[in-house]
Amino acid sequence: MLESIRNIFSIPDLRKRVIFTLLLLAVYRIGCQIPNPGISASALAEFWESQRGSILGFYDLFSGRAMSRMTIFALGIMPYISASIILQLLTVVWPYLERLSKEGELGRRKITQYTRYGTLIICFVQAFGISIFLENLTSPTGARIVPSPGWGFRLLTILTLTTGTTLIMWLGEQISERGIGNGISLIIFAGIVAGLPQGINSLITGLRTGSLDPLRIIFLVVFMLAVIAFIVFVERGQRRIPVSYAKRVVGRKVYGGQSTHLPLRVNTGGVIPIIFAASIITIPSTLATLSKAPIFQTIARQFGPGMPLYVLIYVAAIIFFTYFYVSIIFNPNDVADNLRKYGGFIPGIRPGKNTADYIDQVLTRITLVGAIYLAAIAILPEFLMTGFKFGSLPLIGNFLEANLPRWITQGMNIDFYFGGTSLLIVVGVAMDTMQQIEAQLVMRHYDGFMRSTRLRGRRG
Repeated sequence: MLESIRNIFSIPDLRKRVIFTLLLLAVYRIGCQIPNPGISASALAEFWESQRGSILGFYDLFSGRAMSRMTIFALGIMPYISASIILQLLTVVWPYLERLSKEGELGRRKITQYTRYGTLIICFVQAFGISIFLENLTSPTGARIVPSPGWGFRLLTILTLTTGTTLIMWLGEQISERGIGNGISLIIFAGIVAGLPQGINSLITGLRTGSLDPLRIIFLVVFMLAVIAFIVFVERGQRRIPVSYAKRVVGRKVYGGQSTHLPLRVNTGGVIPIIFAASIITIPSTLATLSKAPIFQTIARQFGPGMPLYVLIYVAAIIFFTYFYVSIIFNPNDVADNLRKYGGFIPGIRPGKNTADYIDQVLTRITLVGAIYLAAIAILPEFLMTGFKFGSLPLIGNFLEANLPRWITQGMNIDFYFGGTSLLIVVGVAMDTMQQIEAQLVMRHYDGFMRSTRLRGRRG
């Protein structure tokens, strides 16, 4: 691997791409430190300390903790991701976008342009809402977060946050075009990994103060390595459906006759189902923060981490959104039509509707496995921190709470820095980026990271 890293910097073009990517990521991290004007930093820090586990804390993760500090990149890349998801959903129901998606490079550029316009609209609305929200907000000690509210602060906030997200979007597109890897994914990756030193420092502090014993830290490291290995194994998992092509004689040449396969990923939906589910599951705690009504406080307690209702709805939402999103991005009928158009067929399956039904049946089965995998990745870290609170269950709750081991009901009190969503993103983006670097090395007749086999990413 060390030799492969040296090979990267010995190839001029690849070296330029890697350095260019690192420089733009550094620009992004610098922007995450520049505060938005007109905000009291101390009052804002007190407020965000009380927002852990809410939907605001979830979005703060994707902004690289820039939202909690209210920097110029506070909105992060989430408006662009939201606009992309909306365009994907509209492609299914709007014939015009559906035609554009099938027009190749020209159609893709047009959809990208619409995504940018949608990003600006979402940024404007969110920035205006955030400015109003901050003006009416006070810290737990009663200090005003915006000392001088008014239209001057609102317009400045809209301009600053919209410009910041536009710059992030431009950085991501430049990385994808002139750098290495997917720019948007790498920006999210950089924002998550940037907090890793703080997580390591908290573990070291806990070890020094005695709140964490060495055995628990060793368990945490081993558990993280096991989860990472499990994620890599599943993300590379595919169900390969054999496909054969009939021979065709055109003039004096014979085309087709070869056999290949149709790869169906186990986790076709990626991390999007968890994002959808987490956004919904954190709504009750956010409403409880904004409203002091007793009913919202009661609902928020039932949707706290580790509560049975929280776990049940979270897992069900992940499974639902996994099937929902896969049904949007993968159409078995289109795949079957393309196979028939180019003379391909699945051995033993008639072309057309039978092929589409067979692909849909296989995809439904492996999607269930992928959905359970996503739910496990999302729930396990929370289990380590809080355990499962069975006491709120009717009839059998007190019995389970009294007889189950303490490490199940109370957790292990381990501050698992990388949650399920962030860990999935970090490992997946790292795999995809290494695969692209590997492809560049092999194309130039250099050994890749692994001599005995080719390194594959999630889509390799």
